[in-house]
Order: sequence, then structure tokens, then C-alpha cells
Amino acid sequence: MAGAELEQRLIGMVRSSPRLMQVLTIVRGLGLPDWRIASGAVFQTVWNALTGRDPDHGIKDYDVLYFDPDTSWDAEDAVIRRVAAAFEPPLDRLVEVRNQARVPLWFEQKFGEPYAPLSGTDEAITRFLTPANCVGVRLEADGRIDVTAPFGLEDGFALRLRPNPARARNPAGFRRVAEGLRRRWPEVVVLEDA
Repeated sequence: MAGAELEQRLIGMVRSSPRLMQVLTIVRGLGLPDWRIASGAVFQTVWNALTGRDPDHGIKDYDVLYFDPDTSWDAEDAVIRRVAAAFEPPLDRLVEVRNQARVPLWFEQKFGEPYAPLSGTDEAITRFLTPANCVGVRLEADGRIDVTAPFGLEDGFALRLRPNPARARNPAGFRRVAEGLRRRWPEVVVLEDA
């Protein structure tokens, strides 16, 4: 199936998830700069549709990425509080927001890998652990869903996990993520050496 067809299928699956659409609608209303909902909440919505599960099955959080050149903790903390206040329970605890401009400040200390500065949110998405994770969506003002998937959508639709070819190898991190996902979606195929 061609990339444009997979993108249209993804958009349909996103629109079929009431909770994900609620998150997209609320975040759109907050006017964050260069924002997207990314990674698990998106590709796991696809997996749930493909495997006949409830749209919310196994989704632990909704990652809201935005990009603001102000890398101060105070600026990010104000956004985190503003986003949390926009959601009712339980979503107020499930929506996690991070300024991607700040990630290079703490990533190496937390994960042991260097992390070069970024130019925007879409570049941050290229650095996720697996190509299936490297997907983000944004609800535009006109109601259109904009998709970014720098490695395509094939891995997500194939329920396939493999290391991100654009990122330094991290076998332990990859295995940890893959094992957690396979517990929730046993159909997932893991290709460690791909």
C-alpha cells in the first residue's frame, strides 16, 4: 500500500478514537508553537484498530511535543501547568507535554546518549527509538489532520518494531521498549537486527 493510502488510513483511525481526538482538539486550542501529538498515542491507535481492540487499549499517555526556543525550566513548567489545567481527569494525568528545544539539555544525563540541538518538533520525531514511533499528528484550525512520519508508516501498519536507523544503537533501551509493547500487543514483530 502506498504512503498516501497509509496516511489516509491513519487519519481515519485517529478520527475514530474519541479520546485522541479530544486531546488533539484541546491542545489545538492552547496555541502551542510547533506542536504535535506523537509516538505511542498515534501508532498504538493504529495497532488497536488493526487488531480489533478498543481505541484506548494499552495507551499509557499522550505525548504533546512543542518547540519553543525559550529553554528555561520556568517557561516549560508554565506550559506543562497550562496543558494539565485544560484537561479533566483522567486525561490531566495522561497528557505529557515537553518542549523539544529543552530535550538536549537533559537527554544525555538521563539516557546516556548525546542529543544534538533541534530545529523543531518534526526533527525531534526523527530521533525516536523505532520507525514505528516516529509519527506525529496535529489537528489544524480547518479540522484537517496533518501527519509527519519521517520513516513512513509501513512499520506501524505492519506491527513491526526495529531500531531507528538514524539513531545510535541502544540495544537495552530498544529491548525494554519492545518488551513493554509486546506485553500489550503480542502480535508485534520485533526485529532487533534490522
